[in-house]
Amino acid sequence: MNHWRAAALALMLTAGTVLAHEARQGPNGGKVVDAGSQYHAELVAKGTPEVVVHMSDANDKPIPAVGFRATAILVVGGQTVRFPLQPAGGSRLVGTAPVAVPAGVRGAVQITSPQGATVQARF
Repeated sequence: MNHWRAAALALMLTAGTVLAHEARQGPNGGKVVDAGSQYHAELVAKGTPEVVVHMSDANDKPIPAVGFRATAILVVGGQTVRFPLQPAGGSRLVGTAPVAVPAGVRGAVQITSPQGATVQARF
């Protein structure tokens, strides 16, 4: 009986991963991932404290970042760093981490749309 439960749990956990789009290389040099069902987010970090998230719609068309708010929660050097990102013109949300953030960093960005909906982009 427990084997069936374990198998069912494993199937449920992998189903969400299979349905989500895989991260892919973005036009700005970062990784693009789904941010909810309506947005894509591209995280760009280049070994400096500045982090940029480029927002686009589900069809990869850049969308204005005005009115969006975000919080980056990234793992740098084994430590979790958390910092806000603000609109900075065009489709960009920009923030400054307390440490240099390497390219390919792992973590998440919690994004709040102008309408108040909150989504998460996992990198």
